Amino acid sequence: MKFLKFILYIVLIVLIAGALFFATQDGSYEIEAKHEINAPRQVVYDIVNEYKTWEEWGPWKKEEPTMVINYADVTSGKGASYSWQAEMDGKMSTTDVVPYTHIDQAMTIQTPAGERKREVYWDFESTERLATIVTWGIKGEHTLLDKVYFYFSGVDFDTDMKEMYKKGLKGLNTVARAEITKYDIDIKGLTQYSGGFYLSRTTSAKAQLVPKIMTENYTGISEFMKDNNIVSSGMPFTIYNETFDNGDVIMTNAIPVREKIVVAGTANVFSGYTPTVSAIKTVVKGNYTNLGEAWGKTMQYVEEKGYTLGEAKPFEVYVTDPKDHPNPANWITEIYVPIEDLE
Repeated sequence: MKFLKFILYIVLIVLIAGALFFATQDGSYEIEAKHEINAPRQVVYDIVNEYKTWEEWGPWKKEEPTMVINYADVTSGKGASYSWQAEMDGKMSTTDVVPYTHIDQAMTIQTPAGERKREVYWDFESTERLATIVTWGIKGEHTLLDKVYFYFSGVDFDTDMKEMYKKGLKGLNTVARAEITKYDIDIKGLTQYSGGFYLSRTTSAKAQLVPKIMTENYTGISEFMKDNNIVSSGMPFTIYNETFDNGDVIMTNAIPVREKIVVAGTANVFSGYTPTVSAIKTVVKGNYTNLGEAWGKTMQYVEEKGYTLGEAKPFEVYVTDPKDHPNPANWITEIYVPIEDLE
């Protein structure tokens, strides 16, 4: 009997010592992963901020295909939430947002040992290349039971979580890249384009320098208009006076104005006028890099329909300002190919 009491005493000591050992171990954790995504910060933020996109890029659905996800009425912004049923049920809710910069979220998981609460956070930082550095982090406090379990099971919680977050960020990169590369080419057919006065610069440009020279020309015209209190009457456009097989062009970059402007001085800005013309119109929604394809399809359409090109030069109008639309998939450009009036 004394021996049994002695054994129980030893076991009790071991249990107390073990409890003291694990209780004194720091259970706090903060784990984060970073990834640079070649997409504008607003685009990446909007994807993360909308819970309905998480199934596309999150790694957990692949690991648990039977997971069932339920969305609340609000799925983006502060107060948004969603929940899931899986091996361990859980819920995520957005507690605070700083648009395009930071997101705070609260996560609750039902484990076999009870409920666990964790704080999740996101940071979005723009780079000089207009890419986005995304930081995805999680922090919380392990319970005594968690610390015992991790110790004896050999589970490396920090490493496992970081690896999962890295996979998620790679998936997020794929979704963001797919989002900004979406485009649509819609040939509208024959239309009338009402002309008008404009201020412009005409330049020859090598194919690879066209975007750079366009930017310089529009900046110069805009500064001239600002200095002379001239208000634009429409969106900028480019007239292609001549195009070459190697992609080089002679182009006129123009901004519409309400009336004829008498230009004087050395600003290299000139006044012009476009007449009303019949033209084949194509609408392109997406990055300007898709304009080459759109022009090709438009010219093919003109040929297939048997139209004859008119005297006026073809041109494109930039309906949206990229500064107001960070996602290139939302840029709208109108292409016009003037044709001879049908008899």
